[in-house]
Amino acid sequence: MTHPHIDREPASAPALRAEAVLLDLDGTLVDSTEALRRSWTTWAIEQELTQQDFAQVLGHGLTSSAIVAALVPPDRIAAAQARIDELEVEDVTGIVALPGAQAFVSSLPAGRWTIVTSGNRAVARARLRVAGLPVPDTLVSADDVRHGKPDPEPYLLGAKRLGIAPERCVVVEDAPAGLTSARAAGMATVAVTTHYERAELDADVVVGDLQNVRVEVDGDGLTISVADGA
Repeated sequence: MTHPHIDREPASAPALRAEAVLLDLDGTLVDSTEALRRSWTTWAIEQELTQQDFAQVLGHGLTSSAIVAALVPPDRIAAAQARIDELEVEDVTGIVALPGAQAFVSSLPAGRWTIVTSGNRAVARARLRVAGLPVPDTLVSADDVRHGKPDPEPYLLGAKRLGIAPERCVVVEDAPAGLTSARAAGMATVAVTTHYERAELDADVVVGDLQNVRVEVDGDGLTISVADGA
């Protein structure tokens, strides 16, 4: 195997072949929408930001540090970042695994998958625990990279930690920024329509959620297939 590719036979059930799967967290594996909204609303009020200022920056797939840096003066960034981290770790009410996430992750061999998130490690671990999902040792968070999504650095680091070439990885994402990151890293992509319409997601395969996505293991190879109508 030299490169993951789409198998179009049959066209109604596309498949991707690779050696590892890298997954986004929020909107891909867990539903944290309400907790995110509460945390960031509290933070914005404390920072005395207008709704207009905040709406121009906040978006799925961006790191919290990028949002903070865009909204507060340089001398307040460190304190503002510490505060949003605190709020997000503390508020995990209502966070649940998205449909199919538990079964999909459980079907992946140990050491052949990881999570690549735009949040920090403490936030990611808190959300995974409350959602009942495992925390991989190789998890990549905003703490680990200089450039977050849409830069390819996060997914390249994820592949490196797994010891698998980037071109042999498949990424599962819900946001355009994450898909851009994955493509720039040379990886095949699966998108879930948690927050965006199909037309907004430039991916090799687009599905509603992970309920109908299956993984078959054959030696070092993985085949990720989608049931008809998914």
